[in-house]
Amino acid sequence: MTTSPTLAGARPGGTLEPGWADEVRELARRRDAVLLAHNYQLPEIQDIADHTGDSLALSRIAAESQASTIVFCGVHFMAETAKILSPGKTVLIPDAAAGCSLADSITVDQLREWKAEHPGAVVVSYVNTTAAVKAETDICCTSSNAVEVVASIPADREVLFLPDQFLGAHVRRVLSRENMHVWAGECHVHAGINGATLTAQAEANPDAELFVHPECGCATSALYLAGTGAVPAERVKILSTGGMLDAARTSRASSVLVATEVGMLHQLRRAAPEIDFRAVNDRASCRYMKMITPEKLLRALREGRDEVHVDPELAARGRAAVQRMIEIGRPGGGE
Repeated sequence: MTTSPTLAGARPGGTLEPGWADEVRELARRRDAVLLAHNYQLPEIQDIADHTGDSLALSRIAAESQASTIVFCGVHFMAETAKILSPGKTVLIPDAAAGCSLADSITVDQLREWKAEHPGAVVVSYVNTTAAVKAETDICCTSSNAVEVVASIPADREVLFLPDQFLGAHVRRVLSRENMHVWAGECHVHAGINGATLTAQAEANPDAELFVHPECGCATSALYLAGTGAVPAERVKILSTGGMLDAARTSRASSVLVATEVGMLHQLRRAAPEIDFRAVNDRASCRYMKMITPEKLLRALREGRDEVHVDPELAARGRAAVQRMIEIGRPGGGE
């Protein structure tokens, strides 16, 4: 087996020479590039990045960075968001095929039809959406500020929340908002972390805290466990990935069960190495996130590919919705 001839830093079999990280940094310096990595990326990608975080934190960094090039190690909608916020910058994604099942769960035509059925409704889109959907959106949100975003909308206005049904159900439950309509989309990875698995893990680890992402299919079960006393309420935390890191740094627990994509464990273990962090479902791995590899990052920096383009008209229309999200979002909290 051989690797691509363009990857001089790679060994046969696909492993990398020890100096690959130095080459990445030198290439980034030459391109005046900032490297951004989402919390669900491979550990080696997280470790080489200038900034690692969730979608909201990285969106802010992309907008504020003085670098002329942004290399976004994440999925495609995230790189699109960076381009929307920084239209004058070059945005590269190491693999343009790194998509998102949640973003794909609603098309712009479906959104337009939904809006036509509810004239006057305020459209709130989770940031995990395409640029075309953002262009039809009034305000974007993340899992950390979704409650605040919807709460900011006058109570007499209908709300169309998309595309994640679990996050939408969480917001509607917190706010008791009856005029909020939720699209039936989902992240296939988070949806696969179900209530039965969470309950079994909680029973097997009675002293553990629970960190549960609101995109998960088990979020309702987590609240049920807290409500019945099966797990003390103070040990059940519904959190964005940024919120999980904040909670990890202040937790006094010896063990934490984590219900989100398994890539998050790397940052949690770095933040609080004394805590035993374990995945509720150790098979909850996003193949799209894992498509960004060191080899592809090197290729992107060497060849300037794959560059992300967003139609200027779509970008202009989506920018206001994303900017409103950034203004409302709390520092450090995002997807």
